[in-house]
Amino acid sequence: MPRFEDLPYRPCVGVALFNRQGRVFVGRRKGPAPEHVDASHAWQMPQGGIDPGEEPLATARRELFEETNVRSVTLLAEASEWFAYDLPQVVAGQAWRGKYRGQTQKWFAFRFDGDESEIDVLRPGGGHHKPEFEAWRWEDLHATPGLIIPFKRGVYERVVEAFRPFAHPV
Repeated sequence: MPRFEDLPYRPCVGVALFNRQGRVFVGRRKGPAPEHVDASHAWQMPQGGIDPGEEPLATARRELFEETNVRSVTLLAEASEWFAYDLPQVVAGQAWRGKYRGQTQKWFAFRFDGDESEIDVLRPGGGHHKPEFEAWRWEDLHATPGLIIPFKRGVYERVVEAFRPFAHPV
């Protein structure tokens, strides 16, 4: 069994979806919160793993659709760096069959150009994907680090810094 420190990071993307008021989409994770997370930290922005041979931008668009049903977007920016976080070791042993120590994420900012009726977290991906969120709302970007599970907070702080220029009405 490899040491935790020797495990690789799972390649992933994250999406900051901004509305016209400069607020970002957050979804509340579906199902009971794991024992290391309280209900107030069950909110997050869309994210997901990169499939073999898939480009990060294509992954971001795919994951956004699969988790929110949203396709009406304009790309605003791509974070210049990959942001990584470690899972707590007890969680890492359960998640992804213990193959990864955490995730390294390429983040993208999009402007939502559609009508809110397009957003459907209960029938995401046109109803072809299992829901990951049970509720959603628009939130101030600067508040998102306080909503995410604590071990991802550092990544969200970096996302806030990277995408602060888009957190205003257009």
